[in-house]
Amino acid sequence: MCGIVGVVSNAPVNQLIYDALLLLQHRGQDAAGIVTQQERKFFMHKAKGMVRDVFRTRNMRALPGNAGLGQVRYPTAGNAYSEEEAQPFYVNAPFGIVLVHNGNLTNAQALKAELFSTDHRHINTESDSEVLLNVFAHELERATRGVPLQPDDVFQAVRNVHRRVRGSYAVIVLIAGHGVLAFRDPFGIRPLSIGRSADGAVMVASESVALEGTGHLLDRPVAPGEAVFIDLQGKVHAKQCADSPKLFPCIFEFVYLARPDSVMDGISVYQARLNLGETLAKRVISTVPPNEIDVIIPIPESSRPSATQLAHLLGIPYREGFVKNRYVGRTFIMPGQGVRKKSVRQKLNVIASEFKGRNVLLVDDSIVRGTTSREIVQMAREAGARKVYLASAAPPVRYPNVYGIDMPTADELVAHNRTVEEVRQIIGCDALIYQDVEGMKRAIGSINPKLDGFDASCFDGVYVTGDINADDIARINAGRIGQEDPMEEDTSRLALPNAQDA
Repeated sequence: MCGIVGVVSNAPVNQLIYDALLLLQHRGQDAAGIVTQQERKFFMHKAKGMVRDVFRTRNMRALPGNAGLGQVRYPTAGNAYSEEEAQPFYVNAPFGIVLVHNGNLTNAQALKAELFSTDHRHINTESDSEVLLNVFAHELERATRGVPLQPDDVFQAVRNVHRRVRGSYAVIVLIAGHGVLAFRDPFGIRPLSIGRSADGAVMVASESVALEGTGHLLDRPVAPGEAVFIDLQGKVHAKQCADSPKLFPCIFEFVYLARPDSVMDGISVYQARLNLGETLAKRVISTVPPNEIDVIIPIPESSRPSATQLAHLLGIPYREGFVKNRYVGRTFIMPGQGVRKKSVRQKLNVIASEFKGRNVLLVDDSIVRGTTSREIVQMAREAGARKVYLASAAPPVRYPNVYGIDMPTADELVAHNRTVEEVRQIIGCDALIYQDVEGMKRAIGSINPKLDGFDASCFDGVYVTGDINADDIARINAGRIGQEDPMEEDTSRLALPNAQDA
C-alpha cells in the first residue's frame, strides 16, 4: 500500500504535490519522491523517510515545472531498506517515462524473466514497480513505432499492460513532453480518483482527501481497467482499456487503511466504519448481554466510528479509556516479540478511572497477530476492569494479502487455523466478538450498490484475480520486503499511527 499523486497545471506543481503527499502520508512512511517536468526535462528527488524529512527548501527549488507526480512508499515487495527502490522509477525510452505505483504484481517474477529474454529490457532492482514501468515502456514503444504520440497510442499500451500484468496496480505515469497518464487494474483493487481545481489544474490521487485538501473538487474515481490521459494543456482523455473490468476494491481500505475523510469508489470511509459498528452490534448482543457491559472503549484510532455507533445502538456509555502517543509506531509488524510488547506500553496509556470495577467492551478495527490485543487486554485488567470483552469491527484475518498490504504470513496470523474460542484464549479476554464476512460486505457495499464486490481475501481467502494458489502465496511471501537491516525500526504504514493521526 502506497500513496500516489499526479498533476497537470498552468503553474508550478512542486508545492502542490508536496501538500498532497502530506495528506497521503498515512499510506506510506518508508520513503517519498517527487518528479516534475519542465521543457521535456525531468527533475527528481526521492529518499527514505517521511515527506517532511525528505524534502527541504533546496530540494523543492530544484523541482520546477507545471506537471509532475509523487509517491509515499510502504514496501510490500523488494527491499524495504534500499534507497534505489524509492519511487518514482525512470526509463529514458520511449520519450522518457517516470512512474509511481500502488499495489503488488502477482506475476512479477515471470514478467521480469520475460522482459529480459523477449523484450530485452533490464531490471535493476527487486521492485515490482520497476517491472511494471518496463512493461508499460515496452508496450508504448510498440504502439508508437516511431510516430508522434497520440492518446490512442497510450490507451493501446495500457490495454496490452492489462493483458500481461496480474495483481493489483493503481499507476500514475509522466511521459516527457506529453502529459500524465493514470490507470487501475481491471478489478480496481487499489484506489485512484481524479479531480479539478478552479484554476484548471487536474489531479489524480489515491484518496479524495489529497484532492480536496489541495483545493481540487473530486470529479470521480478512475474506473477499473480505465486509462485517463491528461495532456499538458490540461485536456482529459479517457478510455476503458480492459476486456472485462469489474469493480472489486480492497475492503481493508475501508476497514482500516484509508483516512476516514476520504471517499473512494463512491463510498465514504467514515460511513463505512459507522455501518460496521451497526452490524457489529448484532454480533455483540448474541454473545454478551448488553446489561453485562458497563462501558464501551475504542482502541485508538480508526475503531472510533464503529465504537461510537455500537455504543449508541446498545445504549451503553462510550468512553475514551486510552490516550495514544502519536509518535510511537503501530506494532503488529514490529521486528520482534519483545519490541512489540514494549511498544504497546509506550504507545497507549490507560485512564484507570474508566476501567476500575467495570465490565469493559473494547472495540478495535481488526485483529491481525493478536499480540497488541493481548497486551491491551492485560492493560485493562491491570487498570482494574472486572471483565474485559473485545470486539473486532472486521472478521478474523485468516489469510495473507497478496495485493499490496504487508500482512504477516499465514502462520503469524492469530486466527489462521484457529477457532474464535482458541483466539480468545490466546488474547486473554472474557469474550471475543468478531464481525462476520458477509455482514462486513453488506455494511460497506450498501453505500454503493454499483460495486461488483470486494477483494476481502485476507478474511475469506478468495483472491479476486483468480490466479493465486498456495505456491504463489509462498513465492510472494519469499519476495516480501528485504531483511538487510532487521533491527531498524519498522516505519511502514501498519506500524505507525492510524490515518487520523497522519
